[in-house]
Amino acid sequence: MTLDLLIKGGTVVDGTGARRYGADVGISQGRIVALGNVTEPARQTLDADGLIVPPGFIDGHTHMDAQVAWDPLGSCSCWHGVTSVVMSNCGFTLAPCKPADRDWYMRSLSYVEDISTDAMTAGIDWTWESFPEYLAEVDRLPKAINYGMYIGHSAVRMYVMGRRALTDEASDAEVQQMVRMVQDGLRAGALGFSSSRTHTHVTPEGTPVASRVANWSEIERIVAGMAAMGSGIYQTGPVISSRADHQAFLDHMRGYALKYKRPIMFGVVSTRQGESPCHWRNQTEFIDETVAAGGRMFGQAGTRSINAIFSLKSYLPFDVLPAWQAARALPLNEQKRRLRDPAVRAELVAAESRMKPKSATLQGGGAATIDPRKPDYANLFVMQGIDWDDPTVDDIARARGQHPVEVMFDLSLANEEQVYVQPLVNESPEDILGMLRHDSTLATFSDSGAHVCQEMGSSLQTHLLSYWVRKRGTFTLEQAIKKITHDNAAAWEFGDRGVIKEGYRADLVLFEEDRIRPRLPTVEQDLPGGARRLVQKADGIRATPVNGVVAFDNGESTGEFPGQVLRGKRAMD
Repeated sequence: MTLDLLIKGGTVVDGTGARRYGADVGISQGRIVALGNVTEPARQTLDADGLIVPPGFIDGHTHMDAQVAWDPLGSCSCWHGVTSVVMSNCGFTLAPCKPADRDWYMRSLSYVEDISTDAMTAGIDWTWESFPEYLAEVDRLPKAINYGMYIGHSAVRMYVMGRRALTDEASDAEVQQMVRMVQDGLRAGALGFSSSRTHTHVTPEGTPVASRVANWSEIERIVAGMAAMGSGIYQTGPVISSRADHQAFLDHMRGYALKYKRPIMFGVVSTRQGESPCHWRNQTEFIDETVAAGGRMFGQAGTRSINAIFSLKSYLPFDVLPAWQAARALPLNEQKRRLRDPAVRAELVAAESRMKPKSATLQGGGAATIDPRKPDYANLFVMQGIDWDDPTVDDIARARGQHPVEVMFDLSLANEEQVYVQPLVNESPEDILGMLRHDSTLATFSDSGAHVCQEMGSSLQTHLLSYWVRKRGTFTLEQAIKKITHDNAAAWEFGDRGVIKEGYRADLVLFEEDRIRPRLPTVEQDLPGGARRLVQKADGIRATPVNGVVAFDNGESTGEFPGQVLRGKRAMD
C-alpha cells in the first residue's frame, strides 16, 4: 500500500496523557493507518526528526460564523495548531435568519464582534435562511480546518418571534416552534443549542440580546427537546453580574444536567469587577457536585486572562471623549504628528480627567473599548513580550514622573504597534492555573472570530505550551496536550479525533518543543474591504496536517483546504 502521507521520525504525544514515544505515522484517506516503524512508501513524507507530533488542537469556543464565509484559512486559530473549532457559541449565529433581517443581524454581529458591517456585506454571500442551509453552505466553502457549530438561541428566537423576541416572553406555540427548529438543526448536524444569560451581551440599541429575554421555562423546554432525541450539548454564556445571580444560574444548570442528561457547558470565570464578584472555586466545586450526582457538566476557560486590547492603530480608552475624537479620526501619520505637539498633548491629557469613573458593573471586552471608564493604570499593561510579566502604565509613569496618558503617547510614538492589555476577568495567573487543573474545566475559550479588534484569545494553545509548560513547568507536555486534544474531543463527542491512534482522523501538528510560542499581536487591515482586526501568529509550528492533508507549512497556507464540517451525534447516526 502506498500511503498518502508519512510523518517520519517524530516524537508522538498521543493526546491520552501517556508518555511520549518515537514513532512514524502513516496516513491514508484522511486517517491514521500505521504507527511505529512504518516502511510503506508514501506520496508525501514529512521529516519530523526532533519534532513533537500530537493530535491537532481543538478549540470549542469560537465565533467564526461570519469569518468562515471569506477566510478559508480559519485564522488566527489555524496559526496556533488548531485543526478543529466549534463556532456559534452563546446564541450568536447567522442562521436561521429571514432575508429581511440580514442587515439587522449584521449590525448586531458588528456590535458584539467588532466586525464592520461593510466587511460582512463584502465578505458574505448570504444564500441561506434556515440553519440546515447555513450548515450546507459552510460544508461547501473551502476550509483549511474543521468546523462544528451550534444552533443559536437568539437567532432561533428572532426567527420565530421577530422583534418581539427582544422584549416579550414567547407563547406556548412559539416555544414549540423553537423546539422543532432546534431538533431540525440537530438532525442536520448541529452539535447542540447555544444561548446566553450574560449581561454584557447586548444589541446595538443597548438592550438585552434575545436569549436573555427568554424565561427559564423556554430554555428548559428546548433542552428537553434535545433530550428527547438523545443528542445535543447545551452551551450558554453564564450570569456573572453578581455572586447571588450566578448561583441562581448554576442551580438551573444543575437541574437541566440531572433531569435531561445532556452535557452542559459554560464559562468558568473569576473576577475582581462588580459587586460580590464570582470566584472560580465556587463554580468548579458546583461542577464536581453535579458530576458526582450523575450529570455531565463542563466549565470552559482560557489559558490567560480575558483582556481588552488597546493600541494607537485600533482603540484607545479615550476615544469616546470629544476632545480626542477629532485627532483619532485622522490618518495614523497625522495622529502621530499631532501627538508630538505639546499643546495638543496637554489638551488630551486634560480631557482624560473628565472620563466616566469606573463603576461596580463588570464590563466585557466590547464595552471596555466602546464605552470605557477612566482606566486603572495599575491594571493596564504595556505588552512587551508573551511571558505575562509586562510592566503596567502606572509602573512606567511613576518611574518617569509622567502622567500615564503621556506615557502612552510616548510609547505609541516610539512603536505604533504598541499594545496595551487591560485584564477584565480571570486576572490572576494563579486563578487560571486553578481552573486549568480542574478535571472538568476545558482549556478552550479563545473567542476567535469575535471582538476582532478588542480582544485576542486565539493563542491560548501556544500560550499553554510556552508559558504553563515550558516557563512555569506546572504541566508536563503530555498533560497539556491532553487538555487541548483528547479532553475537548471527548467533551464534544468527536469520537475519531483528539488522539493519535490507528483508525482516527489524521489531524496533527508538528512543532518544536523549545520554540513553540505566540508572537506579539498586531493590528492588520485584512478583513474584506480593508477593515481592521488583531492578528496573532506563532513560532515553532512546522506543519499542520488536517484530515491527512498538509494545510500549513511553517505557518503558511499550502493552498490545500481539507477541512470538514463536524456534525453532531444525531446527524452521524
